Amino acid sequence: MTTQPSARERVLQAYEDLLINDGPRAATLDAVAAAAGVSKGGLLYHFKSKEALTAGLVDKMREMAELDFALMAKDPDGCAKYYVRTSVFGGTTFDRTIVAAMRLAQGDDSTVRAAFSEIHASWYRLILGDIKDPSVARAVMLLGDGLYYNAALFGLPAHAGNDAGPDGSVDVQSLLGVVDRMASGARA
Repeated sequence: MTTQPSARERVLQAYEDLLINDGPRAATLDAVAAAAGVSKGGLLYHFKSKEALTAGLVDKMREMAELDFALMAKDPDGCAKYYVRTSVFGGTTFDRTIVAAMRLAQGDDSTVRAAFSEIHASWYRLILGDIKDPSVARAVMLLGDGLYYNAALFGLPAHAGNDAGPDGSVDVQSLLGVVDRMASGARA
């Protein structure tokens, strides 16, 4: 038995969908309410303004990031490999929230950019604790960020073969081998 999302969750989901599909200018309060299937008054009950709606999205992103940090810290393959392995856009709830927030960060929303900076710094600290070399930790971050950007922008999937697939897809296993080589070079 599945539970129906609350009106607040539907509003946040509608806001994310509008940001992803149509951009920040299209994500008006009226459009969000209509997409969520609630009245504007219902939306305003949960989010008093567009700024409050954005704050709700940022809070959701931070909560999901905290869960991700915990999973990353416990990953048996290490934080660096976890970061690269999970940097392939998979359409998860966290992925969609990040992409929606990125659409806002591309504008002049310093609140969203600050949240991204904090999350990114936490990922970096976890990877640095694993790798111990700041330059290699930064390279791992850039590798993961590039994978995410590539997948989110171009929709290129991951695959289990060697190098790039015939469709330009990314071989994550090969990249994890690169992480191993970078990490072992840092430890030498």
